[in-house]
Amino acid sequence: MSVMKKSVAVDREALPSEEERVMLRDSIRGFLERYWSVDTALERAASPQQVKLIWRELAAQGLAALGSDPSEGGVREILVVMEELGRAACPAPMLDAALVNLALRSQSSDSPELANLLSALHQGEASVSFGFGAFDGDANAGSIAIEGGKLHGKLSFLEGIGSATHLIVVTQDARLVVVKASDPGIVVKATPGLAVPALSTVSFAASIVVSVPCSPEQLHDLNRIARLALVARSLGAARRAYDMVVEYAKERHQFGQPIGKFQAIQHKLANCLIGLEGVRLTLHHAAQSHDFGHEDWRFFASACYAFASTALRQVSLETHHTFGAIGYSEEHEAPRHFRRTHGDLVRHGGPLRARQEVAAYLLDEGRPMPEYDLGAAGNAFRSEVRSWLQQHWVEDAKKRHDALPFEQRGYSFRDPVFHPKLADTGWFTAAWPKSAGGQGRSPLEQLAMAEEIQRVDAPSVTSGEIPAFALMRFGTPEQKAKFLPLLARGEVRFCLGYSEPGSGSDLASLKTSAVRDGEQWVINGQKLWTTGAEKADYMWLAARTDPQAKPQHAGISVFIVPMNTPGVTLRPSMALYGHTFCSEFFDDVRIPAANLVGELNGGWKVITAALATERIMMGAFVSAATQRFEQVLRYLRQDRNGGDAGLARDRLVRDRIGMLAAEIEVARQFLTDSIVMLEGGKLPVHEAAMSKVYTGELMQRIGESALELCGQGATLSEGAEEAITEGRLEQMLRQSIMMVVGGGSAEVQRNLIALRGLNLPR
Repeated sequence: MSVMKKSVAVDREALPSEEERVMLRDSIRGFLERYWSVDTALERAASPQQVKLIWRELAAQGLAALGSDPSEGGVREILVVMEELGRAACPAPMLDAALVNLALRSQSSDSPELANLLSALHQGEASVSFGFGAFDGDANAGSIAIEGGKLHGKLSFLEGIGSATHLIVVTQDARLVVVKASDPGIVVKATPGLAVPALSTVSFAASIVVSVPCSPEQLHDLNRIARLALVARSLGAARRAYDMVVEYAKERHQFGQPIGKFQAIQHKLANCLIGLEGVRLTLHHAAQSHDFGHEDWRFFASACYAFASTALRQVSLETHHTFGAIGYSEEHEAPRHFRRTHGDLVRHGGPLRARQEVAAYLLDEGRPMPEYDLGAAGNAFRSEVRSWLQQHWVEDAKKRHDALPFEQRGYSFRDPVFHPKLADTGWFTAAWPKSAGGQGRSPLEQLAMAEEIQRVDAPSVTSGEIPAFALMRFGTPEQKAKFLPLLARGEVRFCLGYSEPGSGSDLASLKTSAVRDGEQWVINGQKLWTTGAEKADYMWLAARTDPQAKPQHAGISVFIVPMNTPGVTLRPSMALYGHTFCSEFFDDVRIPAANLVGELNGGWKVITAALATERIMMGAFVSAATQRFEQVLRYLRQDRNGGDAGLARDRLVRDRIGMLAAEIEVARQFLTDSIVMLEGGKLPVHEAAMSKVYTGELMQRIGESALELCGQGATLSEGAEEAITEGRLEQMLRQSIMMVVGGGSAEVQRNLIALRGLNLPR
């Protein structure tokens, strides 16, 4: 049972590839569309004979053997099959077979009975129903024991009994016991409910075919895999119903227009897509971590179930809300998927148990959030950055940084010793292509560096990524020669001049004008909410150069404006998140004609090319959120009551911690997914928007939860005598509002997700 070990050495090259999983998915989907049609799915699901027939057909495709040999298919491949079965509302006993294969693959050679059973199972001649008994996770699942050479007891919540030839169940003393479904000592009672076919309660006074010893740890691991499989099946069901309702929203007309044009519907469906994608990403990561032998795969599995149970059930509800009355009839396809998601995602202890498992990992074992496997290059660079910081982010530099008022840290802070040494590493340009003088590091390497710097609360590494990459693509040779070397060493700072009164997220409506006058541009107007303007050397300014352009965004250009130019007036104000931002007034500001970036009236292309990058940068705040969350954990672990860390032991506190940790895992996956897309040469647009929306709102939830969990001390600022975490928590809560509204508000991002991700009508 090597699959159950704490850490497994795995030859990843020997495992099936992503391309093979895509082929597997396409093959199963096509097969089920032919042989398990939507129109007859419910009737066939209620027929044990029809389930047996489809099981034989699936076994003929080799699916009944998944889990027997990692090189032929592991948990990731099992989940692909389960997701497609959920999508098709097909109750073939794939999960039970996979659990048997995983549990018995190293035992069959020792037992002719097991060898014969596995052979029949893989040929589709046998099917099994698997019951965890006392190891199920649900207090009402029942238990069984061996008495007088027979199996006795009662188990509940077993599925697939009607078509099963054998039952494989777990005894109180952790033994896997095989009995025949036809044994006269077995009494089955169907328990109708949300599950179709119905789950069953089974009473045993049955003869034993074979008994195999296990360990509690192995059974708990099998149970985690079972929960992942239920998530996959529910994801398939929820996604199928969701895809149907998205198309319905495009076609269904009310008040003279498609309901998909209503912002309420668009935002509802955008939220659902965020939930579905969050589940998909965390599910894949948990399964991959298992198959790769990652020691923290159990944490990822529990976090996945904790999030998915709530998220997918909510998606199912919102799907029905959007369908309205048409989807409420059992004749419609949507109800079968509602039943599946709600029936599957409270099994084995449900989300409460999963959240408690996550909390135990963090609070009882005292661990931080697990590190990600960033690949060979990413892992190596993470180690390099960590080692460098240990040598250079030393006590003197920390003291200089921490001695500053909070509003002077972060973006505006430049340490006279630390930053020049940092510039010498070349990491200011880690993301730049080598052709532009950078290191050409992959997005995953860049993530490794950002996380390590955030981990020690060092000031961020920034070379003005937005102007730098825009200049590489759109700048003149003279602009590149002047600015890129300065940006490369962090010796020049830009601020972004986008937002205006009346033009925040609606950037195309901006009114600041730039008019050509000989060899100069004359700028008039106002910008506001500009971060870092008082410390910036230049503004990356968007201005209107053609007031008659249709559409409006076609008349915008981008300029480089020195902040010391006559006519530029700054008015700083303290923002809620603890740093200043500025309003800027431009009164007949004259700049050289050569300061135009890109083509005249081509500024929209320059701006939008950087928007996804900006949102990924904002999504990267998940690293900061993780650090603040871990500060909450350290506070909760402290003994403040004579050795009894009461808060850390409180079940409601642990439940909140478990859910927040699961949500952080989702945010990390959204960010990683956008980064992997960039690494593959794709520009994440609505994907980056989902990351930005989810991360900003998660930061709010963490901040609000910190107040509830840590009390009044979490509201105090740095320097206050009773401040918790030196005021970092209340700072994060204030900053989270900027995360939600900055870079395009969450509502505008949801519009983008609906329009670009779902193709809903404008």
